[in-house]
Amino acid sequence: MEIERKYLVTHLPNDLDRYEHEEIEQAYLCREPAIRVRRKGNRYIFTYKNRPSEPINSDVCVAEEIETEINFEAYMHLFEKADGEPIRKTRYRIPYEKFTIELDLFHGNREGFCLAEVEFSSVEESERFVPPDWFGENVSGDVRYTNSYMATHLPL
Repeated sequence: MEIERKYLVTHLPNDLDRYEHEEIEQAYLCREPAIRVRRKGNRYIFTYKNRPSEPINSDVCVAEEIETEINFEAYMHLFEKADGEPIRKTRYRIPYEKFTIELDLFHGNREGFCLAEVEFSSVEESERFVPPDWFGENVSGDVRYTNSYMATHLPL
């Protein structure tokens, strides 16, 4: 199970380039459940992600997530069949207390948009989380901030 919170970003942290980061490209073949292919460097990943029909609460995202590596040929075959526009982003991994913040800076038709995610080991742990001051609104329960939605809809 994946348990995470998503936040808008009010301002970027200082010295962002000092953090580990990578370029990500992903495309969606289905939104419900989310079925995607992702390229991270030379790795190609097929993902199935399904959220419960009744959300636990709107402040946290909980989903079953299954990932498996695929080869480049399979990635390209599926990528060409995807709905909407591919998502392209730079992901920064920022240590924060005992957590890792994944800060996504989007490119293409969402250039300049930022979203931060933090994963947790339990819903209870997510409820105790105190975000850093550069986090804005918690948008975990808003479908418009899922990558699958953003791939198939125009920017907000």
